[in-house]
Parts: sequence; C-alpha cells; structure tokens
Amino acid sequence: MIKYIPVSLVFICCFIFGGIMFKSVTPPRCESLIQDDTIFVLTGDERRIPYALKKLDNLQYGNLYIIGAGAYNITERAHVKIETQSKSTYQNSLAIKKIVEQKHLNRIVIITTEDHMNRSLYLLREVLPETDIIPCPASLVGMPTPARVKRWGLEYIKYIVTMFGIKES
Repeated sequence: MIKYIPVSLVFICCFIFGGIMFKSVTPPRCESLIQDDTIFVLTGDERRIPYALKKLDNLQYGNLYIIGAGAYNITERAHVKIETQSKSTYQNSLAIKKIVEQKHLNRIVIITTEDHMNRSLYLLREVLPETDIIPCPASLVGMPTPARVKRWGLEYIKYIVTMFGIKES
C-alpha cells in the first residue's frame, strides 16, 4: 500500500497536466475580422508578418502595426506601420497599449504564433483590460514535431513565469 506520493511526482504530474491545458486553451484559429479592424502582429517568427499581411489584404479599411525588434527589411506599404523599439513580449504589450490609447481603439486583433498566443493575450489583457482583443494565431504547421514540442514547452514555462509577475521573460 502506498503511504505517500513523492512531491516530485505530484509536481511533474501537475506540470504535464498544466501543459496539456495550456495547449488546449489556445485559440485554434483566427476569429472573424471586421473590415476596419486594426491588426497588431508581434515579430519573432517568420510566419507572423506574411500571415498578418494576408489578413490585412482581406480588410477594406484595416490597419496593421508590426510590433517588435524583428521588423526589419519590411517594404513600406499603405496602412502598415512599424514599431521597432520593443524587444520582449511585455514591451510589445506596452507599445500596443500606447497606440491603442492614442488611436482610441476599442477592439484590436493580435497575430502571433499559436504557441506564443496565450502569454501574449495574458500580458495584453493585463495592460488593456477594457479593450476587446481578438486572437488570430499563425499556425506552426509544417514545423517538425520535436521543434514544435520544444517551442510549446518553452512558451509554457514563460507563461508560468509571467503569471508569477516576471514579465520580461
């Protein structure tokens, strides 16, 4: 008869269960966009900006803000603005907050990769609690499974760290 369960086993089981929950609550696809939506795409993965540009092409009156230090070599285009000062997801959320407040936006669309979406939404909802934030995840389809698992695991750990108040992770 088992008298006790080792703390490490409980911790590992909770971590694995949490990881499964983390992935399962990630928005599976982009919600419907409105013709005048303002899209914010977070840099950091080569899939994000082309995906965001395709979404913008489907909007008659939309605008796109490319947010983050990875926005290099982007061709200037109508309705596309680039912010290159923020260097972390938390700094991205502060840069987005500044634009949202300047433009008096009530609704925004966030594009980032699916593994990065939960932490991005967590940080954005913290700094923009009154703003309707529409998730629009760029898929990691086509990425080898080991690389995808590694990315999801790293983002899950960063999410946990962020929930404990360390935002520059």
